Amino acid sequence: MKFFWFVSIFTLCLTLSGCDENVVYKAHEDIDDGLWYIKNKPTFKVEITDTTATYNLYYLLRNTLQYPYYNMYLTRNFTGPDQKVISNTLEEVYLSNETTGKPYGHGLGDLFDHKIPFLKNHKFQRSGTYTFTLTQSMRQNPLPFVMSVGISVEKVAVK
Repeated sequence: MKFFWFVSIFTLCLTLSGCDENVVYKAHEDIDDGLWYIKNKPTFKVEITDTTATYNLYYLLRNTLQYPYYNMYLTRNFTGPDQKVISNTLEEVYLSNETTGKPYGHGLGDLFDHKIPFLKNHKFQRSGTYTFTLTQSMRQNPLPFVMSVGISVEKVAVK
């Protein structure tokens, strides 16, 4: 019986430790009362040390089933270590199927988590702290039923 528990716990630890080995940065900001105001601009500071690596960057969004739209418009401001703007981009992301309303992402109860790529195979030109600021750019203010927003920066696995 002890052997069974040892193997079970070892397998669980191995599984959990292997999940995010390429994640360089992952953070999210909870949205108060699930009401995302335009003036609320979550900011994420990412320290990049390896400029030889290639990275994938993702939005991390959490919403409830009551979110009234199938999509969301986000403005992403991306600045470099020298504080110069690298890009200021308006993007449309899809949270559910436009026709059926079936949510994308992974759900538990009425909460859905989305991991949506916004930069693939990106190379940072220099080491230092990069800043990402996200703003909701929908016409509705506040935007209801958005529980958290964030980003993830992951090294592309070398095969």
